[in-house]
Amino acid sequence: MSNLKEIEAAILSLPSSEFEKLRLWFLDLDYERWDKQIEQDIEDGKLEVFAQEAIAEFEAGHCREM
Repeated sequence: MSNLKEIEAAILSLPSSEFEKLRLWFLDLDYERWDKQIEQDIEDGKLEVFAQEAIAEFEAGHCREM
């Protein structure tokens, strides 16, 4: 399979049980890639501004228990 249309057609032809396995595999892959991206963003300091904002809000007493 060399292009997206062929992959889509193959997916559409899967029996339900195989489609479910593919769907779960794809979700796991997506979550794994998302986790890696977040880890990289943290390492690169891209989320530092949000962390500092949250700390400042907490220290200013702008928090409440959930």
